[in-house]
Amino acid sequence: MTTADTTALPLTRPVATALRGQPAEDGAGVRLTRVFQARSTLNLDPFLMLDEFASDQADDYIAGFPSHPHRGFETVTYMLEGHMLHEDHLGNQGHLRDGDVQWMTAGRGIIHSEMPQQQEGRMRGFQLWINLPAAEKMKPAAYRDIPADQIPRAVLADGGWVKVIAGETANAQGQPVRGPIQGLSTEPLYLHAHLPAGAAWRTAVPPGHTALVYVADGDIEIDGRALHHGWAGVLGHGAEVALAAGPQGADVLLLAGKPLREPVVQYGPFVMNTREEIEQALRDYNQGTLAGPEK
Repeated sequence: MTTADTTALPLTRPVATALRGQPAEDGAGVRLTRVFQARSTLNLDPFLMLDEFASDQADDYIAGFPSHPHRGFETVTYMLEGHMLHEDHLGNQGHLRDGDVQWMTAGRGIIHSEMPQQQEGRMRGFQLWINLPAAEKMKPAAYRDIPADQIPRAVLADGGWVKVIAGETANAQGQPVRGPIQGLSTEPLYLHAHLPAGAAWRTAVPPGHTALVYVADGDIEIDGRALHHGWAGVLGHGAEVALAAGPQGADVLLLAGKPLREPVVQYGPFVMNTREEIEQALRDYNQGTLAGPEK
């Protein structure tokens, strides 16, 4: 985009489409809210899916996500409350507890499980799927486990804060606060903002990036449009996101990413660019070579 095009954009992004999360089940019967799933009528490139799981009832989550494959994209698991164990077919393990994040690049392929490590109590978190460009879909799988104390916070002037998982935002003094995830092809922005009642917050977002806000708690207003708990707002064009919390305060996720503008062909846990690549993924999985030769 040229400088002239950028200056012609509105400063703040309006809500272009509002989405209400829908009840769903996944894994071995985990009850969750599917905030969105990529489909032809809703272009959220490079994002493929966002789920929220939240329950005090063990029966809603205890069965977990037994062994299953992935190829061609990244999964980001953000635990707010609870304890989950990740294990893969190569023997890797990772524990996710309150506030932790796992950024997994499935790449060529991984077969893994995500199982609760608690028999009671609250479990709450999010899983986001981000597409990979064609040139990176067959690279080796990789993990980044990020403990809660390694995720920086930008403290805001009104007592709010923003956890910076990927990308960056500014604190109350205007200083940049950068998250641990940087340098990816999709240039992701992943922020969790906690805002007191009536607090306003604005942050820069690259004008060409897809951007959306999910209201995890409370209510917010964006450019005169109200969004309530459980709703997502897909944002229009602009250089900034500006929002205000309602009378009870709010917690929101702000997600943004650089569109890949490549064909997307998805079959369950496989996301590739052509039908032939999906068929190859299925053959590789059935033959035990999805992730390449085991070492």
